[in-house]
Amino acid sequence: MLFYITLFLIFLYFKIARVHKKEERVTLPIILLHVLVLLSTIGIYIYGFQESNIITLLVVSFLYFIVAALIITTIQLGIFIDGKPLLGINRVYKFMPILTGLIVLLTVTIIL
Repeated sequence: MLFYITLFLIFLYFKIARVHKKEERVTLPIILLHVLVLLSTIGIYIYGFQESNIITLLVVSFLYFIVAALIITTIQLGIFIDGKPLLGINRVYKFMPILTGLIVLLTVTIIL
């Protein structure tokens, strides 16, 4: 179960990173975060191909990709309460280092 949660967080991170790249300037610390998540992604997929069915892994990955895209699109469009946005995309950008640390920690926990 932890494997699938980590896989979803990876897709969510990369969707946030894609939007961040289009809207903001990419700096060296952000690139280092991307590299850490990329290495975690490679480790998760190697583990996933060894421990689970390939078809299941691909279907779940496709569904998580769609869900992550819909979540970020919803945040970009905005959920407004009394004329103020509930959660802005700039707030989501601030959670990128925390999300990276969580993904790396979960990946290390799963693989070891």
